[in-house]
Amino acid sequence: MWTRAELKQRAKGVLRFNYWKAFLISLVILLAGGGGGSGSGGGSSYRSYREPPRNIDTGTIVVVIIVFLLVMLFFLALRILLGYPLEVGGQRYFVKSAEDKDNKKCFSFAFEGQNYNGIIPTMLLRGIFTFLWFLLLIIPGIIKSYSYSMVPYILGDNPNIGAKRAIELSNEMTYGHKFDMFVLDLSFIGWYLLGALALGIGVLFVLPYDNATHAELYLVLRQKALYHNMCTYEELLLDRPDGDGYDGPYY
Repeated sequence: MWTRAELKQRAKGVLRFNYWKAFLISLVILLAGGGGGSGSGGGSSYRSYREPPRNIDTGTIVVVIIVFLLVMLFFLALRILLGYPLEVGGQRYFVKSAEDKDNKKCFSFAFEGQNYNGIIPTMLLRGIFTFLWFLLLIIPGIIKSYSYSMVPYILGDNPNIGAKRAIELSNEMTYGHKFDMFVLDLSFIGWYLLGALALGIGVLFVLPYDNATHAELYLVLRQKALYHNMCTYEELLLDRPDGDGYDGPYY
């Protein structure tokens, strides 16, 4: 069984040589992932109920709604067409760094014609599935988000594996590990709280550590999948290793 300590120790070893580049890549991933907007509803004051009703300009309201929807559609399109490949390329960088392999041109890799055409529909389908699960209930949504969490890493290996297969393989990789993955995420809360003390800016400096650790997790889960014939080296476009390959824990 993998442990948090092992993953974090490996991540620290990787970041020791390329922290600042990993920091920049992490910023790109953060921006590509989009931020959760928070809406606040303002209530009317007591005095407003005593005032006579004002004429409502319905034309203005319609224009505001249309503009709002267009802005939302623009940012949604930006997330899909630009954010998805940037996210996959960024995670590919961390995986390649963990493997001590060439980690250059990971972003351009994600934007290459055939790769790009494979990434967009797969990540979109993953997003739709996750959204639908969250509509059902919060807890099932959280569980399924962990089930689908390996999809960007899988696409970083083979962008053209197919949407259905990438989601299926991510489900298989994370089976029996979701609670441990949740605890792994919780283990970063202390770091993020410390980062928040520096006007929130310090949080950004935790991101490379977080991303590098999750890349190590993917390598462990991927090796487990290969070891148990859930997938093949050819399917993930991996070179077969000499000897027993990856020397980390299988699972």
